[in-house]
Amino acid sequence: MNTLTINPKNKKVIIGLSGGVDSTVAMTLLKDQGAIVEALHMTNWNDDDGYCNAAEDFQDAKKVCKQLSIPLHHVDFSKEYKEYVFKYFLDEYRIGRTPNPDVLCNREIKFGVFKNYAHRLGSDYIATGHYAKIQRTNKGVNLIKPKDKNKDQTYFLHAVDTEAFKNTIFPLSDLSKKEVREFARNRGLLNFNKKDSTGICFIGERPFRDFLKKYIPAQPGLIVDINQKKVGAHQGLMFYTIGQRQGLNIGGLKKGNGKPWYVLEKKLSSNTLVVAQGDHPDLYKNKIVVSNVSWLGTNAAELINQKQSFQCHAKIRYRQADQECTVNIIDKNKIKIIFTKPQKAIALGQAAVLYKNDICLGGGFIDEIKK
Repeated sequence: MNTLTINPKNKKVIIGLSGGVDSTVAMTLLKDQGAIVEALHMTNWNDDDGYCNAAEDFQDAKKVCKQLSIPLHHVDFSKEYKEYVFKYFLDEYRIGRTPNPDVLCNREIKFGVFKNYAHRLGSDYIATGHYAKIQRTNKGVNLIKPKDKNKDQTYFLHAVDTEAFKNTIFPLSDLSKKEVREFARNRGLLNFNKKDSTGICFIGERPFRDFLKKYIPAQPGLIVDINQKKVGAHQGLMFYTIGQRQGLNIGGLKKGNGKPWYVLEKKLSSNTLVVAQGDHPDLYKNKIVVSNVSWLGTNAAELINQKQSFQCHAKIRYRQADQECTVNIIDKNKIKIIFTKPQKAIALGQAAVLYKNDICLGGGFIDEIKK
């Protein structure tokens, strides 16, 4: 299997420019390689509520493009974002799940409407500042973990269609975050020390409960222990996730054992939050059913065509270490994952992503949890 490389020299590359240091360095590297680079800045959330930095980010994008003499396009995808990503985000919370909007944001926006818009601008390739790597062979493409494993973003990219990666470049694949910062500083890039964005994809970091209440009415209810005894009150099930310790406001109880309380379960039918003290056995499960599965690359295609089950590794949250598991294929869109070691605090709605060594095989969303 021959490994192929892309030479962007004299090719038109449209890069998604957020205004942050990662996409700016990626843009600079492409220009250094002789690519005909144009930048495209997306506005995906335009509510002027003091928390979204869209206007500031656009100004930063304009400044670095002027500094590097690179044309800048601007497009508003806020309508598409609310329809394809934010609606899903709210729908998941309404049914008591813990969604991951970054996964949908990548599939529907960055490698969906953005990619299509860049194509209309005449791009040969698109590029982003993601920390990920694409392996090209004579059989197709694979999504690979980058050099900087601490910044690895393949978890959030697992649902992107393989076809979208064929004309995608990730210039930061062989750089660490530290090296990216140093490069930006050495080249005098205006945003070399800009703080990384955090919080909900494109919405930013904000008081989460107040934000969610604007869209979903809070329904307070009881907090009960594993014996169904009342130990407190919750503000709304949507504000809590499995394994949560902070913010329960239970405090010490006379008959308690002094250990911290953790969320075990959210019961929508009775609107109760079930908790237990300490590292309770019910926090650990080793079987999950995963739906809406996306398969990535040539390795995944070979596995699902040849086997009903296979061994690999999986992770159920970003930055978790890869966990050894067996995957049973129920059908093309649904799998059962059996972990060798029980996993702590699995949450419905989160992404479960599969890996074979450093190759991302794809993944889906957790639908069932079994012990």
